[in-house]
Amino acid sequence: MRTAPLSPQLRDAALEEMARDTLDVLVIGGGVVGGGAALDAATRGLRVGLVEARDYASGTSSRSSKLIHGGLRYLEMLDFRLVAEALKERGLMLETLAPHLVKPVSFVYPLKGRVWERAYAGSGVALYDALSKASGHGAGVPLHRHLTRRGARRVVPSLRKDALIGALQYYDAQVDDARHTMFLSRTAAAYGAHVASRARVTQLLREGERVTGAVVHDLESDRSFTITARQVINATGVWTDDTQAMVGERGQFHVRASKGIHLVVPRDRIRSSSGLILRTEKSVLFVIPWGRHWLIGTTDTDWELDKAHPAASQGDIDYLLRHVNEVLETPLTRADVEGVYAGLRPLLAGESDSTSKLSREHAVAHTVPGLVVVAGGKYTTYRIMAKDAVDEAVHGLDATHDRRIPPCCTEEIPLLGAEGYTALWNQRHLLAEQSGLHEVRVEHLLNRYGSLTSEVLELIEADPSLGEPLGGAEDYLRAEVVYATTHEGARHLDDVLTRRTRISIETFDRGTDSCREAAELMAPVLGWTQEQMAREVEHYLARVEAERESQQMPDDATADAARKGAADVVPITTGS
Repeated sequence: MRTAPLSPQLRDAALEEMARDTLDVLVIGGGVVGGGAALDAATRGLRVGLVEARDYASGTSSRSSKLIHGGLRYLEMLDFRLVAEALKERGLMLETLAPHLVKPVSFVYPLKGRVWERAYAGSGVALYDALSKASGHGAGVPLHRHLTRRGARRVVPSLRKDALIGALQYYDAQVDDARHTMFLSRTAAAYGAHVASRARVTQLLREGERVTGAVVHDLESDRSFTITARQVINATGVWTDDTQAMVGERGQFHVRASKGIHLVVPRDRIRSSSGLILRTEKSVLFVIPWGRHWLIGTTDTDWELDKAHPAASQGDIDYLLRHVNEVLETPLTRADVEGVYAGLRPLLAGESDSTSKLSREHAVAHTVPGLVVVAGGKYTTYRIMAKDAVDEAVHGLDATHDRRIPPCCTEEIPLLGAEGYTALWNQRHLLAEQSGLHEVRVEHLLNRYGSLTSEVLELIEADPSLGEPLGGAEDYLRAEVVYATTHEGARHLDDVLTRRTRISIETFDRGTDSCREAAELMAPVLGWTQEQMAREVEHYLARVEAERESQQMPDDATADAARKGAADVVPITTGS
């Protein structure tokens, strides 16, 4: 299997190829479900195209809590099937599919009640562990344990004494969601799928009642392509209803957007060797280890404003700080917040009780002939959602396809970078010696690129200056900016600083000190003129300023208005 770099040249060729011959399946949406569907269909031997209006994972799939988990709180809802399914997927990702990207992470759950709460919560996490082991894929995750108050405060010294009488510690897993989603599309390309970002569907084609393809506008070149396909999969998340409207059909269910925000604070602000999970009056709140930082989230509020750029208000931030400070000896303040990000969950809202109760489960339907819609669900179960969507598309292909289409095999398909990762991890000291990088740097690369780390090291070997840290963002090497552009489909500065890296939320300046150097590294690959490079920097600075302003606003409406002060960057080639 070739590694298929998502280069500018491959993107342009992919659009040409999609327009040349009729596809078996066209996937609309480059989030985790769309990327998963493209990979699923390609590995069944189908001719596949995937188009994404912005960047891979630019919506919900880069703004999650970055957890791969069974959903402990769903046990309280007695949804054992959903939890068991998600725990199996967690194990598959840890063991086979993406061990370079998905890692175990521990959480401490403080207990405030006496015997009853320990018994109740303890039985819940015991069942959680049992379901994990029963899946046959729980070997990589340790079992839970009970802690006294003193034991809990040894693990989390920052906990206030009066905040608990004891605790439970259990394990789940975490992932860099944006990188994982990008790897799905890149792996699909390696198996023959044609994938293109910054390619917006403007019209769905129909012959009679049947959907037969789409008109796609290439936002980079201002050209339009007519792409025909035997089946189209709508995997557009919170934009599902908008896509369905192109055929005048809303279907059997629609998607409601729920906003969740997260704060990023430096690791030294909370002394702990484990994450935390806390109950709030509405849901649960996580404090999640994230490299040299903590992620704190999340909220859960209806959002009916701009779907592309949901905004976090001052009220959202204060809500999270207030709840986490209830258990911390040293309270966090706004000055401790490095970054803030907001995302939208696509929740199912049905036409009847039977569909509205689906909530975090997903649904798949052939809403009109030739068009499959997949909606709802949670990040962890993306592979199941993709399988169900492609299965539905295959039903529509059976009558016209000249051969039997194989069943889903993605349970056994590692993502690029997974194969050989363990061996390279064991050899990381040798890689450090050979490359001249510190071993910590090599570990950082292995946990972002897996066995594809060799491609990053080749860039450094050819140009040693790329082995230096990026100015203003010491955790990342200059080579990673170049590699994001040559191999990972980044088209704009925002793609690199927000999704290929997390500089936009991991530094107090939010990437403004790094953006000019990053633009200079991207420019030769993308053929930017000085004017375009300046435009990219100007746009990024405006975006950061608009986000900062929105986070000072008291409510959603004013925060949304402030965030709209910075529009998406538009390539000079469009003449705008």
